[in-house]
Amino acid sequence: MSQPARNEERRALAVLLSVIFLMIAGFGLVIPLLPFFAKAFDAPAWQITLLFSAFSFGQFLGEPFWGRLSDRIGRRPVLLITITAVGVSYAALAFAPNIGWAFAIRFLTGVFAGNISTLQGALADITPPDKRAGRMGIMGAAFSAGFVMGPAIGGLLAQPERGALGFQLPLLAAAGFTFASALAVLLFVREHRAAPRGPTTRRGRLAGLHEATADPIVSRMLLISFIVMAGFAGIEATYGLWTEARFGWGPREIGLAFMVIGLLGAVCQGWLSGWMARAFGEARTLAAGLALMGIGLATQWLSPNWPMAMVGFAFVCVGQSICFPNVSALISRAAPADRQGEMLGLNMSGMALARIGGPVGAGQLFSTVSPGAPFAASALLILPALWLARSVIRRAPRLA
Repeated sequence: MSQPARNEERRALAVLLSVIFLMIAGFGLVIPLLPFFAKAFDAPAWQITLLFSAFSFGQFLGEPFWGRLSDRIGRRPVLLITITAVGVSYAALAFAPNIGWAFAIRFLTGVFAGNISTLQGALADITPPDKRAGRMGIMGAAFSAGFVMGPAIGGLLAQPERGALGFQLPLLAAAGFTFASALAVLLFVREHRAAPRGPTTRRGRLAGLHEATADPIVSRMLLISFIVMAGFAGIEATYGLWTEARFGWGPREIGLAFMVIGLLGAVCQGWLSGWMARAFGEARTLAAGLALMGIGLATQWLSPNWPMAMVGFAFVCVGQSICFPNVSALISRAAPADRQGEMLGLNMSGMALARIGGPVGAGQLFSTVSPGAPFAASALLILPALWLARSVIRRAPRLA
């Protein structure tokens, strides 16, 4: 590759990472506050977890649609539409009059937030296949950096003693970050995907799903993502309730915890994930990440105090940081060039489907078994995911 081409690739990467950072800063600002926001409407635990599921159901519907559309018309217009709509939805949530409206707004937010596969496709467009695991890790680092800033700002701005009104300022701040991301797309993002040659045929979701399940690598990656995300989404939805019950934490403490873990995730995804993939292969790195997640979840479940719980949280963070970028990289390498957005979209759609059921199940475990039961269930779900990762190592040694 010539030096001007390398410089152009670096500029495109920097712009794309900046867009991701701003968008996720807005997303990360909202997530830790949602349980307390819902409690301001006197919502019980099962309704709080359903608030997460409403978002995920919208994302389940949106991911394949936006992924296929970006394969046809390009990444840039899809990103402009979706990011702008997410910003509008955050502003609308700030003025939701009751929990019913909050459910509806979170569903629509999920539909338009189903653009992660489009971002991954845009990154794959500017990255050679042998560098994709490392670049997906760098993309994950931008996600983590956004999670560093977002929760910290949200925790500082939230005023839970004022009820629902106390969450208007952080939600409007989230909208501001998201609109800044959309402006960055408008001003600086260029279309790097080559236009398809010849006539294009539209395929339904079932055709793409059939192709994905027929591929031995893609099918296993979809299953791993679904299994792991089902458990992780349950933890995410109940984490605020669990820390409140166990340690008496509120929005500020949770925001600071997410900030610290976000810093760790940024380092791991920006450097460790790519280094391990180059040294040991994507599939082995994926298996190592899953093992670390299982250890971390079990540690949190059994933790006698909050410092030990944070150690477990750190293990989960490191494991996730080297797990999911390699899932995306393996799908990207296995999928045909003109199907990357669609295959990555199916993966994100499956993860969104897991995010629908995961919080519901975790809410029931939290309420009827014990506050720590969702951690135990999530740790057990790691075992079949590890078995699938080992089968990929045996089936595709060139990727191991």
